[in-house]
Amino acid sequence: MSPLKVDRRTFLETASTVTAATLLTGRFAWAADEHKLDQIGLELYTVRGEMKKDFHGTLAQVAAIGYKQVEFAGYFKHTPQQVRDALDKNGLTSPACHVDWKVLGDNWPAQIESAKVIGQSYIICPWIPEKIRKQPGGWKLAVDTFNRCGEASQKAGITFGYHNHWLEFVPEKDGKLPFDFLLDHCAPNLVQFEMDLCWITVGGGDPLAYFDRYPGRFPLVHVKDIKKLPQVTSGGPQNFGDELKDMTEVGSGLIDWKRIFAQSDKAGIKYYIVEHDKPRHPFDSIKTSYEYLRKLSW
Repeated sequence: MSPLKVDRRTFLETASTVTAATLLTGRFAWAADEHKLDQIGLELYTVRGEMKKDFHGTLAQVAAIGYKQVEFAGYFKHTPQQVRDALDKNGLTSPACHVDWKVLGDNWPAQIESAKVIGQSYIICPWIPEKIRKQPGGWKLAVDTFNRCGEASQKAGITFGYHNHWLEFVPEKDGKLPFDFLLDHCAPNLVQFEMDLCWITVGGGDPLAYFDRYPGRFPLVHVKDIKKLPQVTSGGPQNFGDELKDMTEVGSGLIDWKRIFAQSDKAGIKYYIVEHDKPRHPFDSIKTSYEYLRKLSW
């Protein structure tokens, strides 16, 4: 990872002049007969420092490792058509995108058009600002916003989704989990979820329990690993990605990937997207994770 001290919210707010965007193609992401991952995606937030320095060169290196799909978190002053051209040149696709909360307002129609040009099927909001979450009725406001955005994007053939962190698994004063509230109140036909399999583990949740309770709601997952679970709270900025030294390459941590991926059909997973919030050596990191997943079978 780049040494830049940039958290996800700051990155999404400043990385591009175009609304942020995402990921992967239409082929089902694992070969059912062999129980192996067929196509593996990369969240480009993992190599954000490299993208800033050399947009085209970074995409070429990602493709050379073997990734076929990429999820953008910023376009670095490139237009949607320029992004699409760069993807085509490198044999990559980007069927989904991460966008900042503020994009869900007046900029939403432009974001939908951007996603259509790039060829994305999903637009993902990865973070709800603390000032929204902490205000009275904040989670309800998030639900209403997500349903509204999902209804608009659905008309364009694009699905809206939300990406969790750890904080959605910290109980509110009433003892309820925000993640449950979102799943229960977001319309299933309008809002899907990109489960971050590391952050749900950090928050104390069990992915399989959610696959059982909400089958088919998780078409995308973030695949990243961790060596040791930290203490978590619901407040403050997202800082684990910058400060947590126990985040690691996929396959070298404590998450049981075979156990999770064996339930892919139930969960509805189509896209498996590698991410590491702050790798020391980004290209070595994404190659190690890719090679582990490429060889993984269950």
